[in-house]
Amino acid sequence: MGLMKLATYYRRRGDDVRFFKGDLKVLAAELLCEEFLLEVKDPTLGKHVPKLIEHIKTGKFAPLDAIPGFRNSDKDSLLKEYRLRYRDGRFPNFDVVGISTLFTFYWRVTIDTINYAKKFCKKTGRMIVGGITASILHERLLEETGIEPLCGLLNRPGMLDADSDDIIDELPLDYSILEEIDYRYPADNAYLAYMTRGCPRKCAFCAVPRLEPEYKNYVGLKEQIGRATQRFGPQKYLLLMDNNVFASKHFDKIIDEIKECGFERGATYTPDSEYDIAMRNLREGFNVRAYTKKLIRLYDRISEKLPESEQAHFYLKREESNLLYAEVATPESLIEFDEIARPLHEKYFKRLKRMRIIDFNQGVDARLVTDKKMEKLAEINIRPLRIAFDHYSMKDTYSAAIRTAAKHGITDLSNYLLYNFEDEPDDLFYRMKINVDLCEELGVTIYSFPMKYHPIDDPDFFDNRQYIGEHWNRKFIRSIQAVLNSTKGKIGRGKQFFEEAFGKDIEGFHKILWMPEAFIIHRFKYKDNLTAEWWEKFNSLNETQLNRLKEIVAINLFDENLATGDPAVDEVLRYYQVRRDPK
Repeated sequence: MGLMKLATYYRRRGDDVRFFKGDLKVLAAELLCEEFLLEVKDPTLGKHVPKLIEHIKTGKFAPLDAIPGFRNSDKDSLLKEYRLRYRDGRFPNFDVVGISTLFTFYWRVTIDTINYAKKFCKKTGRMIVGGITASILHERLLEETGIEPLCGLLNRPGMLDADSDDIIDELPLDYSILEEIDYRYPADNAYLAYMTRGCPRKCAFCAVPRLEPEYKNYVGLKEQIGRATQRFGPQKYLLLMDNNVFASKHFDKIIDEIKECGFERGATYTPDSEYDIAMRNLREGFNVRAYTKKLIRLYDRISEKLPESEQAHFYLKREESNLLYAEVATPESLIEFDEIARPLHEKYFKRLKRMRIIDFNQGVDARLVTDKKMEKLAEINIRPLRIAFDHYSMKDTYSAAIRTAAKHGITDLSNYLLYNFEDEPDDLFYRMKINVDLCEELGVTIYSFPMKYHPIDDPDFFDNRQYIGEHWNRKFIRSIQAVLNSTKGKIGRGKQFFEEAFGKDIEGFHKILWMPEAFIIHRFKYKDNLTAEWWEKFNSLNETQLNRLKEIVAINLFDENLATGDPAVDEVLRYYQVRRDPK
């Protein structure tokens, strides 16, 4: 979201803005290839762009040998110059390079990215580094990169340029930058916004008080939605990233505004044509790069819909206009091709009415739930309602919040379950079981997402995922992760499913925590043979042997030569060395 706001800011100032996600070495090769194509002005090379990029990156000639008539030509000689520029790090340069930093455990790749990105910045240019890691680990980042990062929000005028009155944090988002890349974000049909900022809570495990130290009770939504709709068309989802909307003194006003924006209970909408949006923005000269790529992708989708008898004709028409590849397509050709493509898109891609959905993606505070607030919340099309259940001591408050939601017809729910903080493993089991029991009792659906705690500024753990809470050990953490890998990270309704995954009771849960990982992952394959054998021998150990075994298992490192000298303990340890299905 920060980069999307920066894109709006700089585009308003008349600048060309480019977005990239991925390996910057690929970006360097793509930019050099782009300059090469502009210089040679040969649209037939469009289909060979991947080969040209591969040569620029690697220097290998095999990709060029596959391009008819290319080797030993003038173009071949020119491309060698671009290959040398890549090898020497002489990349196309920008006036401003902005980098968003995310979680601190991506520390190494973050630092390496920032340092590599310097190659794209003019000597007189500017590097802007912001986001979570930049704000939390400001001094460390400065030490390793020499870049003074931005901390917190860009929530005052003139923070980037003294001649600007824009408050960047309040600018509408530039959704067009997402069309510049091949990666599809899960929320690519959504408005992203805040209606409050910060959180009045000061939870020890949470970074929000440091990222957004002041709680802001209200941020207007209507203008943001209006501008986004006008430029990018209406969206299905409204993802609000508020950290604690229930704490707002203007909660009723917030819900009313959400309804005015078209997300009232039962709300539907009819999407605009993707083709119309792309062509309109192209004609207006708005992010031509993005909408050139978008239209070429839409042509490909049209082609897939056409009968075989029409596909060849459509292909030839595109080829005549050099519209097979975005790298060599021109706005003029795309606009001229409109009379061919538009009728086909309208014929094969019907715009159907769809349900609208709102999601307070960061969750709401169960401690602030009241009957009145939940009744008001039920006036919008919320799905799911996310309620945090961070520790077991909240069980009564949390359960009451779920019951209040169900009372007002909110039956699609979700929550986050923090673990590995100050909790004990049993606490996680009981919280998961509470959700399963509430689903059965109330007829609701609750999806739970256990989230492992990581310190964000501890010198030993901020840059890795190795932290183990006081009451946990490495084996327990790995066992939970092994189960969640099988359930795709979530726990849904269904008592039988839950009991198979985590155990019927606390004793069954303990069994899974100590179970060899292969037996957890391949539960049904081993259930009646090796798992049964392991469990019988595990339980046959005396107290001293069992304590010795648990000391070793807790570390979760099982070398093939691992031995204690006690035959009974060593026999049980052999089960932990099973890594794959036996041949």
